[in-house]
Order: sequence, then C-alpha cells, then structure tokens
Amino acid sequence: MLDQWVKCEKCSSIINKIDLEENLWICTKCNKHLYISARKRIEITFLDFKEMYQDIKPLDFLNFEDYSKKIKMDSQKLGIEDAIIVGTAYLREDIGKDYLIGVGVMDFGFRGGSMGSVVGQKIYLIAQYCYDNEIPLVIFSASGGARMQEGIVSLMQMAKTVSMINRLKSRRVPFINVVTNPTTGGVAASFVGLADIIISEPEAIIGFAGQRVIEQTIKRKLPPNFQTAEFNLENGLIDYVIDRRKIGTFILKFVSSFYKWKSKYV
Repeated sequence: MLDQWVKCEKCSSIINKIDLEENLWICTKCNKHLYISARKRIEITFLDFKEMYQDIKPLDFLNFEDYSKKIKMDSQKLGIEDAIIVGTAYLREDIGKDYLIGVGVMDFGFRGGSMGSVVGQKIYLIAQYCYDNEIPLVIFSASGGARMQEGIVSLMQMAKTVSMINRLKSRRVPFINVVTNPTTGGVAASFVGLADIIISEPEAIIGFAGQRVIEQTIKRKLPPNFQTAEFNLENGLIDYVIDRRKIGTFILKFVSSFYKWKSKYV
C-alpha cells in the first residue's frame, strides 16, 4: 500500500498516486510540478506520436568505469535507449484541425538527462527532418549538462545542435523549447537558448553553473530564487512560465499561427 502514496518534495504533503496522476503529477496542495518521464509527457501533450531514430544507441568511447552498465540499467528502467525521445506528433484544435510537428522530449531520469552523442545526434536529426519538411520543432529540455563519460564527444554535441537549429532559422521554421526542471550546463548553453520561444514550467531551474559554484567564483550572495523560471522570466531570458496542464494548448497557438502564415504566404 505504501507505493500508492507520494511525498511532495516541496511541501512534504502525502498525496495519493491516483490523484497525483490525474493532476498530471502536479502537487494538489502547493502546485509543485514533479518529475514525469519523457513517455508520460508525450502522452499528456501530443497526439499520434511516432518515434523516430530509436535504434541509435550510446557507445562507451572511453571505456569509462561502469558506464555501459549504468546505461543499460537506465534503459531497462525507463524503456528508452538514451536521455531523449524524438519523433513526430500532432496538436489538435477544438475544430478538429491537426498540425504536424517534430518533437523531442528529454528525460532527467536517464543519466540526469545528460547530453551525449545520442542526444545530440537525435536532436540534429529531428531538426533536420523539420527543416526538410518545414514543420515546427518542439523540444522539452531536462538536463544536468554534458555527459562526462563521453568526454569531448559529448561537448561537441553543443556545436552540432546549434548548427542545425541555425539552419531551421534560415528557413523560418519555428523552434519552441519548453524548459523543465532542471535544464542546466551544456544543454542550457546550446540549443535551448536559440529557441524562437522559450517556455518554462513553474519553478524550473535553468542556468549554466550551479548557484554555489557561481557564488564561490564571484564572492557574492545570489538571490534565493536565482535561476528559477520566474527569475529568468523577470530578467528576460525566457518568454513565458506556463502550468504543465496548459502547455499543449499554449504551444498550439503558436504552431497554428505558423501554419496559417505558411498557407497564406508560402
């Protein structure tokens, strides 16, 4: 029976798992947005998702101790090959009109959502698909940064993803990024910041280095809400802070506007 209850990490309320799932894993007491898997996020946000490039798997380039073992454990636990799932899906208006988009959803549960060769390659490929077919790209980011077990190969994914997002911009194909908690390090410093529209869930952390590291470097105390979505919104780094239950509808407004513009002018 104990597995039927979940303790909120913010207010410590004990919530029935059924009630929590019905509320899309948002605390019914304090509105804290709790972790959900990439597959669950796809399920609650999009229609008719078709996964692509699922056969691409990580390699242990450096023979890093226990890396292959940990990758296998996370893969079996979450049912995914790496820290991102990509593919195509639809958003639907109330009148029943569907809009095709490219989708990428990162999962912090897989090696902390770290970006290695597979994450970078999948983002590159889905962005390339959106470029070729002129459809909007939506990515949900969640990451601790670059994957140290892959060394320089991991760091190169920053340049790879940025180069492909810049190609999208050259064709005026929209890229929307939704920040989830947390989005940090090389992911925040690469493709996330290039999005045409940056949305965030409430209280999500977004930044490069951790608050403690920054304080030790600059020898100053930072605000208590530093790097939260609300702080970044106030300082112009992101565009909107949106409740998880409303994100799909919010994205639909921008996607439908693009398709209407495209049909009229292209």
